Amino acid sequence: MAIIRLKKGYDLNLKGRIVDPAIGEASTSELYAIVPDDFTGLTPRMDKREGERVRAGEPLFHDKTYDQIKVTSPVSGVVKEVRRGLRRHIDAIVIAPDNQANVVTHDTNGDVRSVLLESGLWAMLRQRPYDIVPSPDVRPRDIVVTGFDSAPLAPDLLLVLGDDKQYINKGVEVLHGLTDGNVYLGFKPGNELEVDGAVVNTFRGPHPAGNAGVQLANVKPVNKGEVVWTLDIVTLARIGRLFSTGQVSHDTIVALTGECVDTPHYVRATMGCQMRSLLGDLDPSDTRIISGNVLSGYRVEADGFLRAPYRHVTVIPEVAKPDEFMGWASLCPSRFSIYRTFTSWLTGKREVSMDARVKGGERAIVRTDEYDDMLPMDIYAEFLIKAIITFDIDKMEQLGVYEIAPEDFALAEYACTSKLELQRIVREGLDRLRNEMC
Repeated sequence: MAIIRLKKGYDLNLKGRIVDPAIGEASTSELYAIVPDDFTGLTPRMDKREGERVRAGEPLFHDKTYDQIKVTSPVSGVVKEVRRGLRRHIDAIVIAPDNQANVVTHDTNGDVRSVLLESGLWAMLRQRPYDIVPSPDVRPRDIVVTGFDSAPLAPDLLLVLGDDKQYINKGVEVLHGLTDGNVYLGFKPGNELEVDGAVVNTFRGPHPAGNAGVQLANVKPVNKGEVVWTLDIVTLARIGRLFSTGQVSHDTIVALTGECVDTPHYVRATMGCQMRSLLGDLDPSDTRIISGNVLSGYRVEADGFLRAPYRHVTVIPEVAKPDEFMGWASLCPSRFSIYRTFTSWLTGKREVSMDARVKGGERAIVRTDEYDDMLPMDIYAEFLIKAIITFDIDKMEQLGVYEIAPEDFALAEYACTSKLELQRIVREGLDRLRNEMC
């Protein structure tokens, strides 16, 4: 077991952390939904129409290019609505549950790849390059599994696993059949697990140490022409459970965090449930509800749904102090800055309060090396962003574009003096590069 020390990055100590690890139960959700945009790289083609019945684990849609890749329903019931946006883009597939345990059972004695594709678990994997759902006809060089989440207020993944820890060894066994290389597992200090057949590493350092891409870059980086798959340990356990029981579990444990949550806590729920079933009596006015963490999550409304990765909700103020003197330029000593702009750094790493404001306008890129300080990867992040903006393919390849994903730049986006939307720039750059190269 190797210990890898990462010095770059930063841990945001936000208010609203879970203190008591006790797990409660979410209230009944009247509707569930799957959002196709959560499965990057797929172009959905519906398998079910509005009004048709669907079992838990039965395909809702498949990919246009690879029809073997399917995304399944988390519950049994009726497809109530297929919500469409501009140019008939499928925004969400809404299911009204029938509260029956009508679950698809798979024959796991066949081809492993076919079982994963049919079960919908294949769509939860990601490949580097491009950070998309893997192609079914490509065999990866290696597979990297992250065993912890280092994002602000993130849940403890080993707690989220619950009783599914028993399926981790089976999951590694399954993944070994899909690659000629190694299955790497990354843990934080003190939470390591002994896993047969896996190469276990311990990553000591601040966020984004928990990102699978960062772990990959510090163990065995991706070169041009190579393909590596990434996933988290919760998905690994689901794969193991599938090949042990024949069924996919869509139940999960969700962390409700943020300073607007009266008592941050864990609840047991089902993928794609309504936010109101998780938030209970929380007043949604003047709050920002985020499905995920504050750096890379998605903003949702109170009547929205829990989106991928289905285990974290953060609620922060929309505008904490609207009448603050001098606004974002205030010199108040309680104001927080990672650059020691204010004197609050003298009080140590206390919990800080943050709202959803950007506090500044977009401007030209300033050469400060701040991206490099937030990204523990052996790449020149600032030059790579410039190459992506200008779409200089040669420079993008030389600077390591095949190693990155938008989430790797989430912390750099927060720290960016220029207020650039780095995650959007990276996502659009990867999509454009894939269309050009494939």
